[in-house]
Amino acid sequence: MPARSDEPRPAREPEQRPGPLRCLVTGASGYIGGRLVPDLLDAGHHVRCLARTPERLRDHAWADRVEVVRGDVADPASTGAALRGVDVAYYLVHSLNSGPGFEERDRAAARTFAEQARLAGVRRIVYLGGLVPAGVPAGRLSPHLRSRAEVGRIFLEGEVPATVLRAAVVIGSGSASFEMLRYLTERLPVMVTPSWVGSRVQPIAVRDVLRYLVGSAGMPADVNRAFDIGGPDVLTYEEMMRRYAVVAGLPHRLILRVPMLTPRLSSHWIGLVTPVPRGLARPLAESLRHEVVCDEHDVARYVPDPAGTPIPFDRALALALERVREAKVATRWSNASLPGAPSDPLPTDPDWAGGSLYTDHRTLATDASPEALWRIIEGVGGDNGWYSFPLAWAVRGWLDRLVGGAGIRRGRRDASRLRVGDSLDFWRVEEIEPGRLLRLRAEMRLPGLAWLEMYADPHPGPPGTGGATYRQRALFHPRGLLGHLYWWSVAPFHAVVFGGMARNITRAAERADGAPPSASSASAPASATRDG
Repeated sequence: MPARSDEPRPAREPEQRPGPLRCLVTGASGYIGGRLVPDLLDAGHHVRCLARTPERLRDHAWADRVEVVRGDVADPASTGAALRGVDVAYYLVHSLNSGPGFEERDRAAARTFAEQARLAGVRRIVYLGGLVPAGVPAGRLSPHLRSRAEVGRIFLEGEVPATVLRAAVVIGSGSASFEMLRYLTERLPVMVTPSWVGSRVQPIAVRDVLRYLVGSAGMPADVNRAFDIGGPDVLTYEEMMRRYAVVAGLPHRLILRVPMLTPRLSSHWIGLVTPVPRGLARPLAESLRHEVVCDEHDVARYVPDPAGTPIPFDRALALALERVREAKVATRWSNASLPGAPSDPLPTDPDWAGGSLYTDHRTLATDASPEALWRIIEGVGGDNGWYSFPLAWAVRGWLDRLVGGAGIRRGRRDASRLRVGDSLDFWRVEEIEPGRLLRLRAEMRLPGLAWLEMYADPHPGPPGTGGATYRQRALFHPRGLLGHLYWWSVAPFHAVVFGGMARNITRAAERADGAPPSASSASAPASATRDG
């Protein structure tokens, strides 16, 4: 395939650098970054991660093998400090929503990163962007695709040599594109679809994306260009859905195209059927309005393709489905925080001085062991549910989706294990003390900040007597009058939702532990209080 006219530099064989490289990874808590870090380590490189919330990387299996520094790509000081002594810097951050000014924020952050990389003497910047449809003016591109293309240009026009990899649909367990394809196909045997399902797309397996990212670290110093990356198959989205059905063993799908479904309407449709929220579904749908097919495969001159790669589409689907079925999903699209999600510190009781704080406390004694109780606590959400009034949780999830939130269908990355930073339906895991505490931060749309804490404490009796105490605390910090009205409007339902949750969690722990139902399965007097 011919090379793009905006990529004039000739290709050469990659130079052989002696010894490992020092790599900085931004976006390490995200879908691609969380998988790139261990691959870089396995390749023998030293890795430093720049994170706004370093605690979210704490529970990754590779956390003790990397250096983690706190910072933000939009902040010159922290970015400059993180880039000091680095050979290769990976830029894997971008805006998820299309709120006012997101293009300017992305532009400013990229310029800051490029300038700080120059000052720090970084040898190369590697950026993963989106595949841009050929011949389409920038004004007709979706805002997200246009912004990603602009970020790539900023790096290529800077003084630090850059590698810009451009991918269309990434297929891998937990990717937003894969989960959108998966749920649309599995849940709709008959589909009324927008016209963009007829657009040609060149998907790529996440394993190939990671291989190209790792290999880009060793590109020669005079290489400063963009590369299209894709798998060997060029398909319409309709063909992708039909082939998914075959690989997944589903019956034939009937697909009917409806031209009047705009990207905006499509995002509502996707949000209705899949766990992908409307704010993320819209840029995915908009990116499929045009044909996105690679114009060249020059990256293979620098990062050679071993036998069997790039991975064919059907094989990429099979690998992703295998990971899902075996509960071995390393990262998910929801690893990244939702735009606008709360990030303030938890209002711990002794030193909270941020205003009103409403709380709902529940405490129950149980004959189940602390270990059995903890297994139930760590397994909440997703397919296991929330152990109380499913309709209430479902309705709250639907309401959240209607106002652009994540809703309750993001589910879990793993059916039985959680780690800090995991998304859990419309919560985010903020803290885990294994065997004792699970703290969740609400990412639903609320007029305030909310947390839910669950504790498994050994029974306060003589040693060896067994049993445990379950403690549950919901906290809400209202924002303005609307926040106070919200709390008091839902307070009457707390006895059913939170009280039932506490009772059912302890009963489930007793069943799992083979213990007889506790005589104290009624909740201790609960309190809904406001601390000024």
